[in-house]
Amino acid sequence: MDGRRRNPYELTDETPVYVISVAAQLSGLHPQTLRQYDRLGLVSPDRTAGRGRRYSARDIELLRQVQQLSQDEGINLAGIKRIIELENQVAALQARVAELTAAVEGAAAAMRQREAQVHASYRRDLVPYQDVQQAGALVVWRPKRGEHQP
Repeated sequence: MDGRRRNPYELTDETPVYVISVAAQLSGLHPQTLRQYDRLGLVSPDRTAGRGRRYSARDIELLRQVQQLSQDEGINLAGIKRIIELENQVAALQARVAELTAAVEGAAAAMRQREAQVHASYRRDLVPYQDVQQAGALVVWRPKRGEHQP
């Protein structure tokens, strides 16, 4: 979540609201097929206290995807289950990459800020050093008269 408090009555794609008969109608599948998909772990609806299945809009979309892969693509249920698992894994990895990217960007911003603080702390009364060899000049130091040499 994004850290904000959610309205407990707000409906999202994840909210389990559809009983099996409605989910079957919305997905174009038979209720017995939905039960089979649940047993196989293809779609896992939430359960009520009385063990009744409750499907969310996301579950309905997944049921439609399973039907499309099975009927149109000819993929068996074991293959479909593997595809769903891999898609879930990819989504989790993408979320982790986004999280790590944000952390790296935050660390880089903190480093730039600290670097700016260090640069701001430099003494401004110092004269910039110029390499004598690059300048092509010869500098000879002679102590002032009366100075004691060690």
